[in-house]
Amino acid sequence: MTDDQANGASSGVSAETRKANRALTWQLSFFALGFLGFGFALVPLYDVLCEVTGYGSRQNLTQVSNETNAASGEQRDITVEFVSTLPTVGEWEFRAAEKSAKIRTGQLYSAKFVAKNLLAKASTGQAVPSIAPHNAAQYFHKTECFCFTPQHFTALQERELTVRFVVDSHLPANVDRITLAYSMYGVQQVAAR
Repeated sequence: MTDDQANGASSGVSAETRKANRALTWQLSFFALGFLGFGFALVPLYDVLCEVTGYGSRQNLTQVSNETNAASGEQRDITVEFVSTLPTVGEWEFRAAEKSAKIRTGQLYSAKFVAKNLLAKASTGQAVPSIAPHNAAQYFHKTECFCFTPQHFTALQERELTVRFVVDSHLPANVDRITLAYSMYGVQQVAAR
């Protein structure tokens, strides 16, 4: 009796079954490698498809983007809306001093928000900003902001918080309104220190 027959007899698997399993393993391995290769081939195939159809062509998209940026490099008027939200009720009063402002791109502006600690003890708040639309965020530059550091308040204290910002004049031409939103969160861990 050979070693293969002895091993097959002891494990209950015949030599033919092991041979078939080995062949199936090789077939599945080649199949998996084929799919991996196909995945890498999709990128150049997509580029060819885009060139043939004209949709999603990198060259066309780059050209349109450059034309838009060149046209939008001039200063223009846009509207900035100011929104404030509170994730919890009872700890803070938080609002924008004005709902919106007409601004000129490329110039420095200030906006004020009013925050009040409604607790009868000292508290710390942290404002978290959000800018919409998302593609405008890279053109919105805050030079000074109450959101940069936690804000410490005494019991029932109210005060104005200022944000200073510039909207880059290279803002895409299709964006004429930006929303600057802040959410004010209580930071009990910082106040306890």
